[in-house]
Amino acid sequence: MHRSGISQIVATFVLVAVPAFCLGQIEHVPVAPSSTNVLAPQSRPWAFTRDHHNNVQVTEVHVRIDIVEMTATTTVEMRLENQTDRRQEAELIFPAPDGAVVRGFAYDGPGGQVTAQILPKDQARRIYESLVSKIRDPALVEFIGYNLIRSSVFPIEARGRQKVRLTYEHLLDVDGCRVDYVLPRTESLQYAVPWHVDARIRSERPISTVYSASHKLEMERIGEREVSVKIVASANREPGPFRLSYLLQEDGVTASVFAYPDRKVGGGYFLLLAGLPAKATHDPEVRAIKREVTLVIDRSGSMRNEKIEQAKEAAMQIIAGLRPGEAFNILLYSNTIQWFSPKPVVKSEVTQQAARKYIGGITATGGTNLYDALRAALEQEPVEGMLPIVLFLTDGLPTVGQTSEMSIGELAVQSNPHRRRIFTFGVGFDVNAPLLEKIAGESRGRAEFVLPQEDVEVKVGAVFDRLTGPILAEPQLRIVDAQGDAAIGRTRDILPERLPDLFEGDRLILLGQYVGDEMLAFDMTGNYFGKQRTFRSRLDPAKASEKNGFVPRLWASRKIAELIDAVRQAGADPSATTQDPKIRELVDEIVRLSTEFGILTEYTAFLAREGTDLANPADMHREAVDVLSSRAMGTRSGIGGVNQSLNSIRQKGQSELNLRNYYYDERLNEVSISAVQQVNDQAYYNRGSQWVDSRLVSRKDQVTPTRVIEFGSREYFDLALRLAAQNRQGSIALTGGILLMVDGEPVLIKSPSRN
Repeated sequence: MHRSGISQIVATFVLVAVPAFCLGQIEHVPVAPSSTNVLAPQSRPWAFTRDHHNNVQVTEVHVRIDIVEMTATTTVEMRLENQTDRRQEAELIFPAPDGAVVRGFAYDGPGGQVTAQILPKDQARRIYESLVSKIRDPALVEFIGYNLIRSSVFPIEARGRQKVRLTYEHLLDVDGCRVDYVLPRTESLQYAVPWHVDARIRSERPISTVYSASHKLEMERIGEREVSVKIVASANREPGPFRLSYLLQEDGVTASVFAYPDRKVGGGYFLLLAGLPAKATHDPEVRAIKREVTLVIDRSGSMRNEKIEQAKEAAMQIIAGLRPGEAFNILLYSNTIQWFSPKPVVKSEVTQQAARKYIGGITATGGTNLYDALRAALEQEPVEGMLPIVLFLTDGLPTVGQTSEMSIGELAVQSNPHRRRIFTFGVGFDVNAPLLEKIAGESRGRAEFVLPQEDVEVKVGAVFDRLTGPILAEPQLRIVDAQGDAAIGRTRDILPERLPDLFEGDRLILLGQYVGDEMLAFDMTGNYFGKQRTFRSRLDPAKASEKNGFVPRLWASRKIAELIDAVRQAGADPSATTQDPKIRELVDEIVRLSTEFGILTEYTAFLAREGTDLANPADMHREAVDVLSSRAMGTRSGIGGVNQSLNSIRQKGQSELNLRNYYYDERLNEVSISAVQQVNDQAYYNRGSQWVDSRLVSRKDQVTPTRVIEFGSREYFDLALRLAAQNRQGSIALTGGILLMVDGEPVLIKSPSRN
């Protein structure tokens, strides 16, 4: 984080001022606004002027989170800008978690003193209500239910810029081995201020894994007991609360469960988060799992020049990266296939040198006999006791031998006797994208696509790096009850259906629905460092919470992706049509889940289009069928096939929320949708000047609200408090009129009018 001209934090977490800053005192702050400008960096600024013009803007926010033994010190540095020719007065309001204590408040302006205080929920609620009523803007309603840090007035010079720094401390929520941190922020898609968030976690116990359900993270492990993470640059403008969870290491695989209650499904939804040891075992009795890697390289004519040279460099890099005692083989294919060795060889100085000479002489010529190459790679006898992996590279459609997509795809299912993991690499756009996805997906592997501007060597090398040190191989899941007996009928739609192998640094995110309100346990059994081990984690429905609203949304996103993939794979059969009852059923379920959860893809983006009648299932089915038929089933290769696979891979493995519904279109442009808003566990569709709850938007009959609530009325704030108890107060913080379902009744909240 940039620290020029600002104060530093010492070991006691007390803010120490340098001359550029005035240090704040902690004292009582009155309810009435005492400044022209009120700044809420987690939402948006307001001005108490006749034209409501925001004279002071928050342009950027830097957050530093230091977590030591479950105590978090959060330092928020806000960059402000006065956009007028006059000095402006401003004050800060900052929603804060329970138990927060202000440790410092400072700014880099001239002279004077500033104050800041943490206010309890009741007093905070009165301030929120007062401000919402005055500014005639619902945005702050999103934070009713939180405590509040409020500053006194500080000046910002004409056309000036200023930094304001707030530091607070609080204890984190702990659930077994899991520790959770939340930084409140708006979920509004209109919010675009960049937040640069860095966190460092230190613990006496080793840290197994770190996870954010809200934002994509970069992680650096400093040691067994210290981890540093930050939001990736591409996600620093993403809205929503920043959520961070970490698991304190237990024996072997460490796991914890987030649960969300939902009567509609007879229980609720769950997310199982599992992590591996921070460091490999020191037990001499436990043998590490070794790898056997088969490199399958396309040497057809289309691989000439740069592509074949990059593939050769990738092959040499992978063999060099194998550990002593691990095994490898090389298969080249064009019209025919050629082996480096009749069977895999153990890496040694001799075999490595032989492989380098063999790879160096590879030239590109001929067609693409993909079928025979895949069959040969899967049928070769493996080295006993090793994890068999295939890295399969192709840059073209099959042109020689068996070219049927269905026949090639079935190889991974029916002709893989040694259960080899197949990682496919499609180079360029002239590949059958859904076929490569199927081959990988059926074998616990993964499909990758090397775009024309990307380097084959870099892409293949990055995948191989992720396959370092197999820790848990062939994992199987068994659901049991509190007594350890099979819990029949207690779970549904667990994703992924087949658990992946776990390598060094991996984590597992498992999503599904649970049924009933009795305790459940998840037994994960597999080859752990060469020995069969079982690891148990528990789901207690009594701990299910609406605060975990991200869980059903992540489940729905993955479920939609699986349904779409089923439609795409059906397109491998030339005789398949969307008139098939099974495909029609898949389409209807895709539309239903997309509408309910507000999770849209390139196939269902039309649901957000103004004029789409979501109460007309026949029209929606027809439009979805048209898109899925022409795109998912009909477009198998080219840029239009690759873009679909990139979307599919991202969504099937989604672990963070995608509030903006990003996807790649058929030209690989990134597209987002703003006419659908996801708020906690609900979705709202923009229809004219009104937001409509997804539970009402598809009603065939004209929805007549049972109540009409005036914005800013006592009834309005009472409703906000009721929703806050369910963590749903953001539902009435949308701009415009809102038609929503409250306790089974349609309620209309009238749009606020500015005075």
